[in-house]
Amino acid sequence: MRAYGHFIGGEAVAGTSGRTAPVWQPMTGEQVATVALATTAEVRAAVENAKAAQPEWAAVNPQRRARVLMKFLEICNARADEIADRLAREHGKTVLDARGDLQRGLEVIEFATAAPHMLKGEYTTDAGPGIDLYSMRQPLGVVAGISPFNFPAMIPLWMCGPAIAAGNAFIMKPSERDPGVPLMFAEIWMEAGLPAGIFNVVNGDKEAVDAVLDDPDIKAVSFVGSTPIAHYVYSRATAAGKRAQCFGGAKNHMVVMPDADMDKTVDALIGAGYGSAGERCMAISVAVPVGKGTADRLVAALAPRVESLKIGPSTDGSADFGPLVTKAHLEKVKGYVDQGVKEGATLVVDGRGFSMQGYEGGWYMGGCLFDHVTTDMTIYKEEIFGPVLSVVRADTYEDALAMINAHEYGNGTAIFTQDGDAARDFAARVEVGMVGVNVPIPVPLSYFTFGGWKRSSFGDLNQHGMDGFRFWTKTKTVTSRWPSGIRAGADFIIPTMK
Repeated sequence: MRAYGHFIGGEAVAGTSGRTAPVWQPMTGEQVATVALATTAEVRAAVENAKAAQPEWAAVNPQRRARVLMKFLEICNARADEIADRLAREHGKTVLDARGDLQRGLEVIEFATAAPHMLKGEYTTDAGPGIDLYSMRQPLGVVAGISPFNFPAMIPLWMCGPAIAAGNAFIMKPSERDPGVPLMFAEIWMEAGLPAGIFNVVNGDKEAVDAVLDDPDIKAVSFVGSTPIAHYVYSRATAAGKRAQCFGGAKNHMVVMPDADMDKTVDALIGAGYGSAGERCMAISVAVPVGKGTADRLVAALAPRVESLKIGPSTDGSADFGPLVTKAHLEKVKGYVDQGVKEGATLVVDGRGFSMQGYEGGWYMGGCLFDHVTTDMTIYKEEIFGPVLSVVRADTYEDALAMINAHEYGNGTAIFTQDGDAARDFAARVEVGMVGVNVPIPVPLSYFTFGGWKRSSFGDLNQHGMDGFRFWTKTKTVTSRWPSGIRAGADFIIPTMK
């Protein structure tokens, strides 16, 4: 059985707190590792190492920093099968899905190799008599990321790639449920030539999180998780004077217009609703067909597809999805299904009784499909984070749009239609941060930014894209004038262009 500790100052170190948490293999229900839970002192040790190493790293020119990222990419691609296998075994998603998790993270590392361009400032000559103006982007110093269990490769890479490329030192606090991959990344960063102390991993629970939020030398924090915790992290971090970007929960709707291609729509809903067992913040969990005829056709087409979903162990390359991450989460998702039935929704497909032959100890659940869900039901209002799709019928397009805009979450949404006017209107008027038009999971590519609205996001800057570099840097503006442009005498008024 593995014993995970921390990675501080360029080397793996054992935990000293005496506290540990189990790491499970969801496909079998067996414990495969223990992970140390850090104390405030251990977090502080990581910060001190990072603080000592960061100035020298910041002094390395951006092109040379980018070369380290390129080497990291090369090693990760060579070891992709090994990384995906570790990820799948600790999280529960299939190996194929784990490869996608890794790939989307590496795409941000690839984008971050453009640091020499992204960190360029602006320059204006002769802004005034003999006066030049220019700006520069500089690293913040020591920064941190707190990542969720559901994307143990992608989200840490989204966080650390631009931060390190910009010249910062990084403290990673991954989920204690699946810490193996972030620790592998720490070793790979060292192999790629990153100086010791620039990427550190501190495993832990709330004590470690609070230590990160309170430490005066950590200048910025990125977080992904549930909305209550996102709000807590944002509030505590900003109260301590830190920059913070905190991404929370979601309830992503897909509007199905009467003219939508039903076969393609159903394919999209099956993948977006049930992929990764629904444990995605961008999963479609609500289908909103417009009109009774559309709804009837949609449910009739969905039901047999949900019933035929192939659930399997994480190592099964042909499975549509694998087990849920923990036994407790499995029971929580089943509880939501129970509540939906109790509140009067029609359970068209019931996956609660699924058992995986040969893996009876694993945390498996079949796909569930609800119809006639209403907006006052718990399964509509709250994020379930499981393989459960709700159909909420709308009489008109305006009713569908109003429904989405009234929801407290605003992470992602989609519309399936062949009507360009409807799609254009939807994209303009829907109050959601990421919109898909005939695209069910509208996660932007690495050179655009990722972020939701309303209670799905706290903070002004999103992840990756240009916002990734804006968040992890501060702008300095210099106004310069040389002696030939300086006139004699003192000025007592604010300088102007007049």
